[in-house]
Amino acid sequence: MKKPYGRQTRRKVKNILLGSLGTQAFTLLEQIPDEQLVGHLFSHFYVNDERIKFRSITAMGALGKRLAVKKMETARVLMRRIMWNLNDESGGIGWGSPEAMGQILYNSPQLAMEFKSILFSYLDPGGNFIEHDILQRGVLWGIGTYLKAAPQNLNETTQGLIFSHLHSLDAIKRGYAIRALANAGRFKPHLIPKAILTDCEQIDLFTGWDFVKITISDIAHFCANQTNE
Repeated sequence: MKKPYGRQTRRKVKNILLGSLGTQAFTLLEQIPDEQLVGHLFSHFYVNDERIKFRSITAMGALGKRLAVKKMETARVLMRRIMWNLNDESGGIGWGSPEAMGQILYNSPQLAMEFKSILFSYLDPGGNFIEHDILQRGVLWGIGTYLKAAPQNLNETTQGLIFSHLHSLDAIKRGYAIRALANAGRFKPHLIPKAILTDCEQIDLFTGWDFVKITISDIAHFCANQTNE
């Protein structure tokens, strides 16, 4: 039997995520008890609306940080749940899970110490490589998000694997690879495929609350300028 607050909380979370408050919405979500919020955020990883999915992922990052501060073992349980979602034995597809892992590690250096190598391993054919193409996008996004907080933790192996995605036929992977390298301060225009700088294919890029439509070449030029600052 569902707890009485389940339906009300589910509706409240959805309304906040669909609202027009911008990033202030994340403050409202923090007012919902963590144990109630976590399941509802997970449920929104599976919706068709990418805005809601990525907003939920962002909120999950803040939730992971709160849990780590309050009780580290509870935060570890959350991380293990995310990892289980990405395990073939779970019986499902872990939509949003690698992105959420990166967002949590971005927010919590304590959790990052324990779990960053696992996140990196999802990109590594010699590690816990995730073959699903859409989930690979999520791994690139998650790693790129984490590296924004800890660029020094990008090792040569992972850097090489990210570089390889600059040649991907998938424009989203190319864009996410640029973002990851730029967040780590490793996006060097003279080292990347020249075609990237004239790549006119467009992707939708999440900016913290909404998406912007942008060409791969514009991402590359923007990131090159940021890296050179």
